[in-house]
Amino acid sequence: MPEDIILAIDTSCDDTSAAVVEGGRQIISSIVSGQNQVHERFGGIVPELASRRHLEIIADVVDEALRAASILLSSVSAIAVCKGPGLVGSLIVGTAFAKSLAYVHRLPFIGVNHLEGHICSAFLKEGQPPTLPFISLVVSGGHTSLYRVDGLGQYRELGRSRDDAAGEAYDKVAKMLGLGFPGGPAIDCLAKAGNAKAVPFPRAYMPHTLDFSFSGLKTSVRSYIANNTFAVEDICASFQAAVIDVLIRKIEWAIEKENIAAVALSGGVAANDALRERLGQLKGVKTYVPPKPLCTDNAAMIAAAAHAQFLKGEFDGFSLNPKAYLPVG
Repeated sequence: MPEDIILAIDTSCDDTSAAVVEGGRQIISSIVSGQNQVHERFGGIVPELASRRHLEIIADVVDEALRAASILLSSVSAIAVCKGPGLVGSLIVGTAFAKSLAYVHRLPFIGVNHLEGHICSAFLKEGQPPTLPFISLVVSGGHTSLYRVDGLGQYRELGRSRDDAAGEAYDKVAKMLGLGFPGGPAIDCLAKAGNAKAVPFPRAYMPHTLDFSFSGLKTSVRSYIANNTFAVEDICASFQAAVIDVLIRKIEWAIEKENIAAVALSGGVAANDALRERLGQLKGVKTYVPPKPLCTDNAAMIAAAAHAQFLKGEFDGFSLNPKAYLPVG
């Protein structure tokens, strides 16, 4: 049995996930239990309900991951868990459960930054791993950030959202349009039938910085909806075009600034078909985009990030506490 099999757990938001990963790259099993049915009637995630649901199912999710991998805990080399950022109540459930497993079975314990997990999801893709260095765009409901990646554990933030993350803007606009929760997939689907030039929504390019801002775009959509007749498909297409134009422009600026022609995409919004297509159209740029199930929150990416720490023997003590705000680095 290989010596570097990691059981990882992620409860950073509303998905309860567990995965068994070998060598930091090979996914043996990956189980994700979502909570959309719990939160959809509220139009967004309710933190207390998310925490309660994690408590109810985390043991079953971890057991299922081990069964799917056909291994026992005695064959696991280390336990890894997301320690933040995220919803602190949800994080507490995952870290407490992971620490208990590690303590009882006398296994090394590793806490992983959720954002580092997203960055490392690029290494879970089949085929050649990303060539170092590369630019990483992490774009989700909670984060929109650009990083320069020089190696596992070697990250430098180039830009971040100053207000709403791109995924949050998607969810808020979807709520305005009555499209339900989560909003990203619904907008992406309807946008395919709409006119992206129907409404000239603003693009907050903010020259001379690689930071992002989507609050103005969200406000512009709200104002347009309140004062005009419209086709929902056109609003979706026009809004999505504005978001993606900004994301791609910032990637291009990062490539030029850092002189790096390699880009990895991750986070829930990385599952967006239009964004994946636009990224693939960048000329002279090597792109790394994980399969859609690895874009949204999952424990396999936590295991990938933990593997480097495992090889270095960098383990955490059981006094580790999760943090709602936890920048990379």
